[in-house]
Amino acid sequence: MRLTTKGRFAVTAMIDLALRESQGPVTLAGISQRQNISLSYLEQLFGKLRRFDIVESTRGPGGGYTLARRPEQVTVADIIIAVDEPLDATQCGGKGNCHGEESGHGRCMTHDLWANLNQKMVEYLSSVSLADLVKQQEGRVHIHESKIKLETPKASKQTAEAKKETEAKKKPLANSVFTFAQQIN
Repeated sequence: MRLTTKGRFAVTAMIDLALRESQGPVTLAGISQRQNISLSYLEQLFGKLRRFDIVESTRGPGGGYTLARRPEQVTVADIIIAVDEPLDATQCGGKGNCHGEESGHGRCMTHDLWANLNQKMVEYLSSVSLADLVKQQEGRVHIHESKIKLETPKASKQTAEAKKETEAKKKPLANSVFTFAQQIN
């Protein structure tokens, strides 16, 4: 199975939406800018997500998209299926005619292997909710913020007066041969 950009972008955009919807409807232009996904591509994806009742749209000023269900009720499988992403590792699309309809050979020797893989992929993606992915992202944000907070006090220990003294002690750097000669003499 190969998950294409359609599925990846849809899941990424949904995480972005779920992280920000508490502040009101989220615009596709905002998601496009933050995630570097084409706006027209997002419009196509969100049209499909809306038809599957995964998102709702609000028109007009202050409009955008919100989740139609709670994040715990939306799985990665729901999102991928909504945007028509095939979850199939078989050559035949699960039909059992792996060598083509006209050949008459039927299933290939590895058909059951790939069909079982399909089942496991759907089971796994159905077990991961949008809420799970949001929690992962929130954890990363908190870790990043804590690093910033730890580094900030170190930088602010030096008072404004100490900074002025340090600057006064520094000699101006020579930016030309003439300035350099003046500093030597």
